[in-house]
Amino acid sequence: MNILIDKEKRELTLCSDEGTELLRCPVGLGRAEGPKRRSGDLRTPEGDYYVCLKKENGKYGPSLGLSYPAVRDAERGVAEGIISEKLLPLFRRAEQSRTRPPWGTALGGEIYIHAGGSAENWTAGCIALEPEAMDVLFGLSDMGTPVIIR
Repeated sequence: MNILIDKEKRELTLCSDEGTELLRCPVGLGRAEGPKRRSGDLRTPEGDYYVCLKKENGKYGPSLGLSYPAVRDAERGVAEGIISEKLLPLFRRAEQSRTRPPWGTALGGEIYIHAGGSAENWTAGCIALEPEAMDVLFGLSDMGTPVIIR
């Protein structure tokens, strides 16, 4: 399974490992354009992530937590002086073990795929779907499912 989110098309596609398309649906994104740089910037991240948390009863119902910030985001954050280099091992360990990275840094975190509507870009950086599409996605996605956001 893998999830591809095309920000320009505002579309999510879920494919099986064999490449069969299982779901295609519109998405709502963060209110600000461009890739996520830091906490509070209202942007949706761009890059390669994975599902690191499944919540059956999140704020908007079933939700899939994404592994933002990834090591690549943390390295950029260190280079830009946003976070300390001392935090890098935490991000590396999370990525190696396919677990949740630190979400409490100045880079932000708690980026989810959740329901709530796809008619406009309204989130603080999450990916929002219609409830029916979220139900399908939640049921077919597992921990560690790759998520590519372009």
